[in-house]
Amino acid sequence: MAPPLIGRTIRRLRTERGLSQQALAGRLGVSASYLNLIEHDQRAVTASLLLKLGSVLQADLHVLSGSTERQAEAALRELVSDPLLGLDPVPDSELQTLAASAPAASRAMLALYRAWRVAQEDATGIALPSGRRLLLPLEEARDFFQEHGNHFPALEDAADRIAADFTDDPDRHIADRLRSRHCVRVRVGPDATLRRYEPETRTLHLSETMPRESRAFRLAFQLMLAEAGAVLDATVAAAAPSTADAGGLIRIGLCNYAAAALLMPYAAMLGAAQALRYNVDALAARFGVSFEQAAQRLSTLQRPGARGIPFFFIRVDPAGNVDKRFSAAGFPFARFGGSCPRWVIHTAFSTPDRLCVEAAELPDGAAYLCIARVLTSGQGRLADPPPRHVVAIGCNIERAPELAYADDLNLDRRVGIGLSCRLCDRADCRSRAFPPLQHRLLIDPNQEGLAQWRFAPERSPG
Repeated sequence: MAPPLIGRTIRRLRTERGLSQQALAGRLGVSASYLNLIEHDQRAVTASLLLKLGSVLQADLHVLSGSTERQAEAALRELVSDPLLGLDPVPDSELQTLAASAPAASRAMLALYRAWRVAQEDATGIALPSGRRLLLPLEEARDFFQEHGNHFPALEDAADRIAADFTDDPDRHIADRLRSRHCVRVRVGPDATLRRYEPETRTLHLSETMPRESRAFRLAFQLMLAEAGAVLDATVAAAAPSTADAGGLIRIGLCNYAAAALLMPYAAMLGAAQALRYNVDALAARFGVSFEQAAQRLSTLQRPGARGIPFFFIRVDPAGNVDKRFSAAGFPFARFGGSCPRWVIHTAFSTPDRLCVEAAELPDGAAYLCIARVLTSGQGRLADPPPRHVVAIGCNIERAPELAYADDLNLDRRVGIGLSCRLCDRADCRSRAFPPLQHRLLIDPNQEGLAQWRFAPERSPG
């Protein structure tokens, strides 16, 4: 993929805000002809003008950098590369133009593609009586959080109001509040489930196998469910989920978000993150939460006017299955299929006893600082191996010096990764599982290289 061009992003934001070129140029203090050249990427944008653009268009610098377009472009490239569609190759320049200049059309194409993917998995039940297409519930829930930037001001406000009543130990205050205001009794014991609430007796059962921070999170979950129910209901209703399953997943995700906001209030978390230079272990210790909870909370610090570093967050199992992901940093996750085996989220499994830090670079030159750690869940049945996941966060490489993890790392020494093997153009990768879909294979029985596949550098004509 070619690097995103800022002019197209400026043109999209201007159009979305109903401004003419003349009107925007006047607010910026430049001529309309000069702005026209900028929008067609024929003039560079100075740092001072970039700050003015951010103020006038009410957009953060990471938005102006083209992160939205980058994600759309990656999704479109995945779409046109699907071999089952049998499409002719589409140049990257056209995909970039479509993503930046016609975002609504891009979203419509991707919605059709997702509906088609659903049809491949379930030929029945994809059309609702209203004619609306049905998404897989988990994908619909992920789209909801991505579209909202994983930030929900109403839930933040609700959590802040409750947290304002706490003085020292929030865990104790939450348990006391559940008992005094909602008559909820908490019982910790050898329960078969991690959390089980009995509405009839108002009893919350927590498993004794959970660590202290996990129990505290479940208590916060129950409290926010009781006190922020109206906000949760309104947010889910506004999302208009296509199925009850999708609505249920969205509601649980929002309640988890609210619980994290209660245990790690926004202003306190942002201040601590900046003071501790985003050291996840130090933040977890300060707020009495787990590494995963602190890492995921960092990805939600996107309040306008008080933003933290934009992070992506991902959780993956040893088989490469992703059960959580969110990208505030503009990282273009592949929606379908596996990700790059060279990426730290996979290589971290080989060193489960330590935190892994990596400077990773995509084929288009975009680079990210990635932090990953293997986490093991509590033992269930003795005969079963405990579940293991890698939890990772990452940010654009330009923000890396703000993180403690970059202090002893050579940021110019980067690991080349791709979105997935079928979308990656790297010719010398020894970890490639299969060749890229839109390149012609070079098959020679007289030659064998270190990489498993050889292919022509140019796109195949079809």
